Amino acid sequence: MSSSLPGFQVDQAKKAVAALLKYIGKQHEDANDLLEEDEMIYLLIALKKIPQGPRKDKPIRLPVPHSLYDFDGAEVCLIVKDHKGEGHKAAKERVKQQQIAKVSKVIGLSKLKTKYEPHEAKRQLCGAYDLFVADERIIPSLPKLLGKTFFKKKKQPIPVDLRGSDWAAQIQKARNATYMYTSAGSSINIRVARSSFTDKQCLENVVKVLAEAMKHIPKKWANVQAVYLKTAESVSLPIYQQLPDQTLRIKGAKAAQVEAT
Repeated sequence: MSSSLPGFQVDQAKKAVAALLKYIGKQHEDANDLLEEDEMIYLLIALKKIPQGPRKDKPIRLPVPHSLYDFDGAEVCLIVKDHKGEGHKAAKERVKQQQIAKVSKVIGLSKLKTKYEPHEAKRQLCGAYDLFVADERIIPSLPKLLGKTFFKKKKQPIPVDLRGSDWAAQIQKARNATYMYTSAGSSINIRVARSSFTDKQCLENVVKVLAEAMKHIPKKWANVQAVYLKTAESVSLPIYQQLPDQTLRIKGAKAAQVEAT
């Protein structure tokens, strides 16, 4: 296995992937779910120590071999910079001309401030699209305008650079990745695959995302206590768990014996 993941066993991850996908299939079968809703699968990383420093709400991009947003029916919403409505139509025209796949909605910042001001409108917008991307220049303005719903669902817009001419490449880059958000807690939850993936696709994403995530975690793999795989509703299946440090326990026992004598 990669030197960045010492002790990680791919076979254990493979078993967890197979078990989770089988469980999801059985749940749909028992519910007579003819539509077979495509569920998101999450990678949960439990840390030994909570990272110090301020929380960063800007997502960390983690490239994946298999896009989570490249399936039939996937829809992307693009939020653009405009001024009193000017610029929104030009953005829609550019999306159309460049034939940017999956972008089915373009919203100007000014409309976000007016049409989507009510909480219910924000909630419906959040549920209407699989991925939100936004001009990186307006990212600081979005948390207040979008509200808590987007952050709870981990659907806050991904920043893209729209200052150049090739918007298609920027949006494609955003779609070919998943995103890690650092939190104030001791666990990190990352979207890693979909239930429609094959076992092989899911496993490849898990291994890649785990390796990429380590680049952004203080003390890297040494700070990881356990790694789990789950859906929003399922139990967490362990794919890695670090045993307690036996050396420290032995030293502690010896010290106790010395004191006793």
